[in-house]
Amino acid sequence: MSVLVYTENWDGKFKKVTFELVSYAQEIAKKLGTSVVALSIGNVNDEQLKALGNYGATKVLNVQDDKLKWLNNQAYTSVVAQAVAKENANVIIFAHNNSGKAIASRLSVRLKAGLATGATAVPSSFDPFTVTKKVFTSKALGNIVIKTPVRIITLLQNAFGLIESKVEVAVEAFQPEVKDSELKTVVKEVNKITGKILLTDAEIVVSGGRGMKGPENWGPIEELAALLGAGTACSRPVSDEGWRPHDEHTGQTGKVIAPNLYFACGISGAIQHLGGISGSKCIVAINKDPDAPIFEAADYGIVGDVLKVLPELIAAVKELKAQ
Repeated sequence: MSVLVYTENWDGKFKKVTFELVSYAQEIAKKLGTSVVALSIGNVNDEQLKALGNYGATKVLNVQDDKLKWLNNQAYTSVVAQAVAKENANVIIFAHNNSGKAIASRLSVRLKAGLATGATAVPSSFDPFTVTKKVFTSKALGNIVIKTPVRIITLLQNAFGLIESKVEVAVEAFQPEVKDSELKTVVKEVNKITGKILLTDAEIVVSGGRGMKGPENWGPIEELAALLGAGTACSRPVSDEGWRPHDEHTGQTGKVIAPNLYFACGISGAIQHLGGISGSKCIVAINKDPDAPIFEAADYGIVGDVLKVLPELIAAVKELKAQ
């Protein structure tokens, strides 16, 4: 038996979320008395692959195939399923992001395996196998009991953290069978956003809502973000009005994020928005309405006009950075 973790890479590099997944898998493996096997699909160099050993992976299955250059849910599911069979894995770990959720759900059907999405901690029990997750837009915790022999988990970003556990790691070439029938989707062009921090990667996010009153007032949001090395985001009404691009929209119908620090500036806190940012470690809310729902979710709150509070906050950050 083993714990298999799918390690996604971006242009041949692993990000923090990848190492968090391996750390999480290692903790589960210790509880089960087994080892962690990482599966890497794509052109990743040995240095990056061996770095997975710093977080507990004892083996890395390295799949390099030009046919798998771009994510293809059907083909990737087949590859993961073959890795599961090869390593006799009974727990499979994915990130709770677009690719992880897409592959995990297909794999669940293919292997007839129970699936728990958006896990926030190591299973609270292994007999029965019980996974904890947030429910009701993070207003409560739910326990998911998986009764199948093979269990699949998607881990919420920033829910577990990084835990170094250096072990000897063996990198092994793995050549799964990929059928042409599994490669029906053809990627002809990829256009990536450049020059800005991706929200899904950002440790800090500064977000604005209708309280900013218009796109002409977004300067302080961008200035604070630049000072903190943060990503910029917005609520759905803002993107719908065209004040900000749609790729900055956070919420249940936009990007679901979990930064360490989230600034909600002039955002009332509708339940749909809270559902997308509730995984944040710390939420700071600025709103002139003391009864705004955002304050119920916030760790820190400032009641005031966001257009007056932001300049003072920026000045305080500048003063602190100058020390």
